[in-house]
Amino acid sequence: MEVQLVGEVQLEGEVLEGRTTVPAKKFLDIVKSLPDQVELKIEQQENRLLLRSGRSRFTLATLPAEEYPNVEAFEADIEFTLKQGTMKSLIEATQFSMANQDVRYYLNGLLLETEGNVLRAIATDGHRLAMSYRTIEASLPEKQVIVPRKGVLELMRSFEGDDLDVTIAISDNAIRATTATATFTSKLVDGRFPDYRRVLPKGGDKIVIASRLQLKQALLRASILSNEKFRGVRVQLENNLLKITANNPEQEEAEEILDVEYENTPLEIGFNVSYLLDVLNNLPSDDVRITLIDGNSSALIDNHVEQNSMYVVMPMRL
Repeated sequence: MEVQLVGEVQLEGEVLEGRTTVPAKKFLDIVKSLPDQVELKIEQQENRLLLRSGRSRFTLATLPAEEYPNVEAFEADIEFTLKQGTMKSLIEATQFSMANQDVRYYLNGLLLETEGNVLRAIATDGHRLAMSYRTIEASLPEKQVIVPRKGVLELMRSFEGDDLDVTIAISDNAIRATTATATFTSKLVDGRFPDYRRVLPKGGDKIVIASRLQLKQALLRASILSNEKFRGVRVQLENNLLKITANNPEQEEAEEILDVEYENTPLEIGFNVSYLLDVLNNLPSDDVRITLIDGNSSALIDNHVEQNSMYVVMPMRL
């Protein structure tokens, strides 16, 4: 009852109108197991659905369509159209920071924010935050809605091609995405999302610019010997050098040293390596910029060329 998907397909030949329900997984498994180009004939017989294809024949039990939940009427407050690829990239840039089964239920989802010609997505689990935006051809009022985790994941699955259009409609209690062949609807989370603008660190003067790929590979190697439970790594900065160290209860140690752009006072800070890797996996740039204040304050990570995505990672005491 949280999400709803209406799919459509054009039929050929003679069609007798009607409706019924069918066990979805069994129906799907049968269709998937048939050869791609064969014809499938579907016929309803009282409380049974008969499927025929060549010499194959299947009979499925059905239930009355009248008992199926109604597709709810939808009155949109906001509606706009954009490319599926744009919407998909916005969700991919942020969804990994959503909480999972947090008691603060409003964190188990993605905040979508409209403002003028900007569509913004924000996700946080309380330890890190992801914010990304896209400029679209629309003039939208200011509105914030929280799409539940399941709705976000199913919406991603409903996209069919980056260059195809999707129309997004938002009401007070639901969001609807309409493509050429499907209409996806998800209920919204009723809650108040934290003010993400207050979480973005301000006044950081210690700036590191590093190769995203080199930093990612060094963190991956160091993470092998980090504590499996806490996943902590120590980052030490000095003039144009970044050192990553990790150790675990078995007294094993890893050390990685990278050449970076950094001209400031020495700094030491700890992070959960998984959070850093998530960011680096989702930034589509060659270089990455990390802005720091001190060893006890959150780090701001972004792509300093196209600044349409920003990530905040809280430090970790090691």
